[in-house]
Amino acid sequence: MSLKPENFALVRKLVHERAAIVLEAGKEYLVESRLEPIAQAHGFASVDELCSLLRSKPGLASEVVEAMTTNETSFFRDHHPFEALRREILPQLFLRRAARRTLRVWCAACSTGQEPYSLAMLLDEYFPQQASWDLRIDATDVSRSVLARAKLGRYSQVEVNRGLSAALLVKYFVRDGLDWEINPQIKRRVRFSELNLIGNWPALEPYDLIFLRNVLIYFDQPTKLAILGRVRQQLAPDGYLLLGGSESTPAEVTAFTRLPIARAGIYRLKGSSRPSLSRAR
Repeated sequence: MSLKPENFALVRKLVHERAAIVLEAGKEYLVESRLEPIAQAHGFASVDELCSLLRSKPGLASEVVEAMTTNETSFFRDHHPFEALRREILPQLFLRRAARRTLRVWCAACSTGQEPYSLAMLLDEYFPQQASWDLRIDATDVSRSVLARAKLGRYSQVEVNRGLSAALLVKYFVRDGLDWEINPQIKRRVRFSELNLIGNWPALEPYDLIFLRNVLIYFDQPTKLAILGRVRQQLAPDGYLLLGGSESTPAEVTAFTRLPIARAGIYRLKGSSRPSLSRAR
């Protein structure tokens, strides 16, 4: 049974208001597939029946919004940004921050935690000096359910097979039944918390690295501009912003300039001193 047009319109309105996600026309199949498990869990006969109660049950509405957020992620996703971090960006940051020995990273829309944990493993693997630094990775997401999973640091065999080498798996994970759990040393590096990018942000200190990868594609243009404007305020003057490799800042945003590192999606604020890119080929 197809989703009624009025219920599709209701879900579209709800996810846009709560999470600024744009559901284009023709995505009824996506709504049905994402909401069917919720309908079954609550004993509803159909997704349409679930939708009929959204206005009167705020808790149910929150479940729907969480279900409609995309949580696609993997370890060392797309490879190229992490290579650029290892070979060029992090060496530059460690050099510039040597006097104060602090480093701050924010992974926005972190989903189930593979991105911040990948960064923590990369730091541990290639930058031993970080062990004595005041280094913190803040990871945020709008979804409480994915944050709960991220905090556990437990992943299925399928999940660790996506992007994680056998060497890193053996070094940084422990087998527990059918799952793998990341070791406490890496887990302690990451601080997870709930944050809606279109909502109120807590007081944040400037970040040396901000990951906003594969997020802006789900927002309309005004929301993209607003988020990038706020991100600009949180980025250290010589810090780096990472977007998805196929993403770019809108033409209206003139504060950032893209670095010429192939397929990495790395930006800096215009006017900041630029590092040599001789090693990042």
